[in-house]
Amino acid sequence: MKAVILCGGQGTRIRDANELLPKPMLPIGNRPIVWHIMKSYSAAGIDDFVLCLGYKGWLIKEFFLNYKAVMSDITVHLGQDRPPDFRGRGEEKWNVTLVDTGELTQTGGRVAAVRRYVDSDEPFCLTYGDGVADLDIPKLLEFHRSHGKIATVTAVRPPGRFGEIGMQQSVVHEFNEKPQASGGFINGGFFVFDGRRIWDYLGDDPGVLLEKEPMQSLAAAGELMGFAHTGFWQPMDTLREYNLLNDLWAGGNAPWKTW
Repeated sequence: MKAVILCGGQGTRIRDANELLPKPMLPIGNRPIVWHIMKSYSAAGIDDFVLCLGYKGWLIKEFFLNYKAVMSDITVHLGQDRPPDFRGRGEEKWNVTLVDTGELTQTGGRVAAVRRYVDSDEPFCLTYGDGVADLDIPKLLEFHRSHGKIATVTAVRPPGRFGEIGMQQSVVHEFNEKPQASGGFINGGFFVFDGRRIWDYLGDDPGVLLEKEPMQSLAAAGELMGFAHTGFWQPMDTLREYNLLNDLWAGGNAPWKTW
């Protein structure tokens, strides 16, 4: 199974945290937030990733191209015809496919752009590259397989500035992105999609927002189910949220650390 992570947005609301890095590369502790997300999937047995790049995507490529050096202690043999020695740290056994999906492409267009890497009879996971949770991913996948529908969205209950989900007995009947007044469940990301049937809802327009027509059409067709998550969930959209996540990590109180 593969996990697709949306890493292409410009993150304009969090530029005051760091103007040089794309949001998925902003560090929690000494590791980018996208690394924390990947560690959560890896703890659930998912080690095959497809990252949808856009804004400053080369910095994400550089991180993974230099991953061994970043994660290891290094002895460099100056003036000698010997390669560096990397030692002292473990290294994840991940497959990471880094795909340039366009700087201005919207979320639905980014998913459609990586179809050749995830189109299969297996479902695939999808999430945003800027949020963490103590989500039970194996239970999410078990739930998705049990209902046989095309899509599952993780439903959470934080503040009302996010898209609201209308849900009854796990069946999503309404999906509204960022309504004026919000209550009940909201879109927490951490989707699971059918690897064959989802593409009919995404199309091939790079300007399609996943959270608009595709999700609304899936809900209208009865093909979208909601997995309720009442535990920790936190996006990183603002400097305050960035500082909150770093404080939790520094204090050894990071609920999303499941590895």
